[in-house]
Amino acid sequence: MDESTFRVAEGAPDSPVLLHVPHSARAVPGHVRERILLDDDALTAELDHMTDAYTDLIADRAAARTGAWRFTNLLSRLVVDPERFPDEREEMRAVGMGAVYTRTSHGAPLREDDPRHERDLLDAYFEPYAAAMTAAVQDRLAATGRAVVIDVHSYPGAPLPYELHGGGPRPAVCLGTDPFHTPAWLLDAAREAFAPCGEVGLDSPFAGTYVPLKHYGEVREVSALMVEIRRDGYMTEPGGAPGAGVDRLGDALAALVAAVGAADGTG
Repeated sequence: MDESTFRVAEGAPDSPVLLHVPHSARAVPGHVRERILLDDDALTAELDHMTDAYTDLIADRAAARTGAWRFTNLLSRLVVDPERFPDEREEMRAVGMGAVYTRTSHGAPLREDDPRHERDLLDAYFEPYAAAMTAAVQDRLAATGRAVVIDVHSYPGAPLPYELHGGGPRPAVCLGTDPFHTPAWLLDAAREAFAPCGEVGLDSPFAGTYVPLKHYGEVREVSALMVEIRRDGYMTEPGGAPGAGVDRLGDALAALVAAVGAADGTG
């Protein structure tokens, strides 16, 4: 496990919940920065737009109250995006945002479209991350008989040009689902937990959720839900300071984790 690129924080031995925080970091290693075409000011602005700022703090607060496990990416998604498919299955490749981004949130060139460089980044960062995440899910399955991955994200109040489905509703909290891995009981628990935070919507502006490929579409004992939080509910956009909403959302996430722990996973 490479602690410089991601961190697995242990929780309670009997907790099935793994809080996954993939996009909260801004760090870009120097050798990766050298291949990014933006100047420093433009890169800072892009990080402001694309970083799910403070979602790690929200997850940390929830974990401290519940004993959930955490898997946190310590590098920016501009290095690699661990949640994308690493191949042609990924629809975001259409806008230069597959597992390795070649375009910015506004469509400007981010790095050269170089298959060899893409492969190097996937080998160095994407594959080890995916293997460690798979192992973390396997560990929860072995310990508790189930694993519940709760993906913690945020999104801007106004759509960015890269969004393929940005024309739909933008609720205070969007719940992303998967038809195989998101059972009704988990969705109901999330709706109830986040109700105090404002409108709770479904699969808009972002849909789906993260499941390791080893388990995806195969292992029903792995449940998953994406929690997308609109940023104006807890921070100043873009790239500004956090507000009191961090604590409120952390408490709501803790309520969801507690509900998962109380459920038997078969409802």
